[in-house]
Amino acid sequence: MFVFLPGLALAAGGGSMGGGGMGSSSTSAPSPRKTPQEIAESRYNAGLKKRDKAWKYEAKAEKADSEKKRGKLEAKAQKQYKKAIKYFRRAVEKNPLLYQAHSSLGYALRRTGQYEAALEAYDEALYLQPAYAEAVEYRAEAYLGLNRLDEVKAAYVQLFSLDRPRADELMQAMQTFLEQRERERDGLAPEALTEFATWVRERREIAQQTARLSEAEAGRW
Repeated sequence: MFVFLPGLALAAGGGSMGGGGMGSSSTSAPSPRKTPQEIAESRYNAGLKKRDKAWKYEAKAEKADSEKKRGKLEAKAQKQYKKAIKYFRRAVEKNPLLYQAHSSLGYALRRTGQYEAALEAYDEALYLQPAYAEAVEYRAEAYLGLNRLDEVKAAYVQLFSLDRPRADELMQAMQTFLEQRERERDGLAPEALTEFATWVRERREIAQQTARLSEAEAGRW
């Protein structure tokens, strides 16, 4: 999935003017110099290409029929994420206000296990665009990786009113987190895990109730 931002068509270029030439030997006019914003957008989209390749390798890894194949595919995915990080960093160097690039940088950093650096990138994205639901949700997943459960709760409550589909994604991530932590605590106290599990269950029930109410209300119309 590519994200094309305003001005990107100019940056990408659509072919030279007057192509076809009719046998003319005159030299074409030089291409206009790209603006820093256009360069940033080009680098951002290049990073998205690498991220999408990583997703494809991860999808294949999930279906791999052996640990060896899975390991190789996951390694390839990690390599693509690291390439994406370089492009996203170059994008924000050219245009520090490109909040989507900051968020995507945070995502790639998180997927390579660099949680603290990911939080810095997400924080920058949300400083520029406080209601950017994607960054709110992905930052919460970084908080999960660091066992910062109070911040995860706050993010879910925010998303519940801001963007329900994103809230549902975070709910799924929280449930996956609980399943993993039940197998290995990873520095999380048992009582903290139990309290969080109870909170997640309660929030899931509330979400289901509100969904049913919404469906019933829609049916009346």
